Amino acid sequence: MRPSTRMKAGGTMLTEVEQKSERLAVGLMSGTSADGVDVALVKIEGGGIDAILTVIAHDTLHYSPQVRSRILACQGARAGNAREVTLLDSYLGELFAHAVLHICKKAGLRTEEVDFIGSHGQTLYHHPQPEKLPGFSVTGTLQVANPAIIAERTGITVVSNFRSRDMAAGGQGAPLASYLDYVLYRHRARSRLAVNIGGITNVTSLPAGATLSGVTAFDTGPGNCLLDLAVAHYSQGKLTSDKDGAWARQGRVDEALLANLLDHPFLKQAPPKSADKDEFGRAFFEKLLAENPGKTPYDMVATLAAFTVRSLVTALMEHLLRKERYEEIIVSGGGSHNPVLMEGIRRAFPKVFVSSADDYSIPSKAKEAVLMAFLANETILGHPGNVPSATGARNPVILGCITPAPRAFQQPGDKGPPQLGVS
Repeated sequence: MRPSTRMKAGGTMLTEVEQKSERLAVGLMSGTSADGVDVALVKIEGGGIDAILTVIAHDTLHYSPQVRSRILACQGARAGNAREVTLLDSYLGELFAHAVLHICKKAGLRTEEVDFIGSHGQTLYHHPQPEKLPGFSVTGTLQVANPAIIAERTGITVVSNFRSRDMAAGGQGAPLASYLDYVLYRHRARSRLAVNIGGITNVTSLPAGATLSGVTAFDTGPGNCLLDLAVAHYSQGKLTSDKDGAWARQGRVDEALLANLLDHPFLKQAPPKSADKDEFGRAFFEKLLAENPGKTPYDMVATLAAFTVRSLVTALMEHLLRKERYEEIIVSGGGSHNPVLMEGIRRAFPKVFVSSADDYSIPSKAKEAVLMAFLANETILGHPGNVPSATGARNPVILGCITPAPRAFQQPGDKGPPQLGVS
């Protein structure tokens, strides 16, 4: 049976896990592209800005086409319904639990050796801009993958729902990666930019010698989301991404269309700002198709790739490079493996060294899952996990909700339930 949790004054969690010098954690993440569950088993020594993180094992369990379609159908402001969202929440809880059992088996560890799980879940909708309702102006965010199911199936305490507390404190709930970027990439004499190109692209600025409060971060615009939608559309669902930038390389950028895309209102907003995939999602893409019926598939993908790069470059120039000279840009996320995007960034900044997260201690493919393990560690230790200078929150806050491990737990069989919907 796991150690009991008790509370001390101020609500700080005090457990035997908290008192360990090092902890084993599993991080879980499913990005806005809904490709699958990223899972990482991480050893964490200490906490805060001095935390040392070591990846023991990581993997991605890809969703089946049917599961991915179901997720995409529930994403966005007008997508899904209460029944579908509720069932998806439970179903993804089962899949996330399966991912935990999988990574433990891959690493040769028993689940009882894992101290806690950090689960981001799957974002279905993110609304960071205040909307007036009777008596209040409210924001909101929704991630699904039921933490109670994950805890019951694995026997491990789960920390989840990381974005909501920052938003309650007046923040955007994003980007969350800025704290980990500071831990991994800060340097006394070298100013760096950490860029993550997932479904949405975000950046963390790390001026030389900066304290955590000197970090800024924000979403710059689309990442892979529009590229994925375009390739899936033109391939009739046979492909889900522009692997190796193959489609973009065969096309020509339509400069007039690109100029129209760069006129998007989100790109004109000043930081802090965060975007949901819905901002540049299916409705946006379908409108784009309707307004450009004669565009060839390769030209459309090439133009969308240029849109991702140019929106990033413009954001860096307008909001960061005017204030500070940066020596390095470190790129992570799926976009770091797209040579067309990487070449575009290098062309835009010929005097800046552009590297990949793979050149550092945490592999790019594992980084977002490691982030969830790191944030969960901060929650367990009673440390704030947000960076107000990045999210716009009024103050630092402890992120996440804790779902305790069951008091009695019986390890499920190795095969797990059939028809998991992941490969």
